[in-house]
Amino acid sequence: MPDPAWLTPGEREAWLALLSTITLLPGAIEAPLQREANVSLFDYNVLAMLSESSSRALPMSELAARTSASLSRLSHVVKKLEQRGLVGRASHSEDARVTTASITEKGYALILRLAPLHVAAVRAAIFDRLDERDVRDLARVGRRLVGGLDPQHWILRTPAP
Repeated sequence: MPDPAWLTPGEREAWLALLSTITLLPGAIEAPLQREANVSLFDYNVLAMLSESSSRALPMSELAARTSASLSRLSHVVKKLEQRGLVGRASHSEDARVTTASITEKGYALILRLAPLHVAAVRAAIFDRLDERDVRDLARVGRRLVGGLDPQHWILRTPAP
């Protein structure tokens, strides 16, 4: 087996900073959601993606893409949210093979209540530490990394600002 191409000192520093961010960030963003409503960051993301849809509903496959989740993980979480009365599931009106998830009025009210907490946590953890150039760079680098991991990722179909 050939020797790996070891990271340069600069690459190692960048990797460790990214790894630490990936590790620490979810807890920092999730803590207020858990305290306020016993909602995980993933739960919040599911509710947010549904609330941002014009019909407040999405096919499960599209919701999985928008939450970067497997269908099995998403199904488990949607079932949990359904039991709490926050989402509903139904067969698609035009294709019974497609299941659609929709946010309920209770779920929509919850996302409206949690959104300011979520935005404040995101600002405190990320954007309060960055200037405008950093934000543009973060978006550019993030899109490039996502594209390398999943060239079909939904975020890449969204025009860059």
